[in-house]
Amino acid sequence: MKILKKLFFGLACATLIFSCKTDNKEVISNSTVSVAENESTDRTGQAFIEGDESTTVLSIAIGSKDHTTLVAAVQAAQLENALVNAGPLMVFAPTNEAFAALPEGTVENLLKPENKDLLANILKYHVTPGNYSKDFLKKFKKLGQANNGYVKVEVVDGEPIIGGAKILGSVKAGNGIVHVIDKVLLPPSEE
Repeated sequence: MKILKKLFFGLACATLIFSCKTDNKEVISNSTVSVAENESTDRTGQAFIEGDESTTVLSIAIGSKDHTTLVAAVQAAQLENALVNAGPLMVFAPTNEAFAALPEGTVENLLKPENKDLLANILKYHVTPGNYSKDFLKKFKKLGQANNGYVKVEVVDGEPIIGGAKILGSVKAGNGIVHVIDKVLLPPSEE
């Protein structure tokens, strides 16, 4: 009887998955076309709506004098719209001092148009889905990042250390939370 139930459940799941794949082919191909059509130098999307007063992780960074380098990087990688999505998003935001600690010329090189994809990968490594407080982060060993990588979480002297970076402060946003950090996180392949 248990085998029969498992077989029935498996067939039902397979049928559901197959029907979803069949129905979504047109949607996926259409969305790919619309994304390709919208790639241009025009700055459009939710991040560029005039008069939008909602507090997002992006607006927090833009409003901070300590995150001008991060904002310039987000703009160069054209990731503004991703940071105003409904979320929840947890952003580990390196300070200007953290960027200045990188080897000389690194930031300038990353901001070049030809390095947009590399910069986007590094920036996505600073974002994870969720809205976790500094204390709650102590419960994790690693976090899945938006670039499909993982960042290690350690607890040192009772404080969470994210990829070797210390959290200096946290600011809640309407679509998540910004944790200000003292180091730029580099994906393992970029270190």
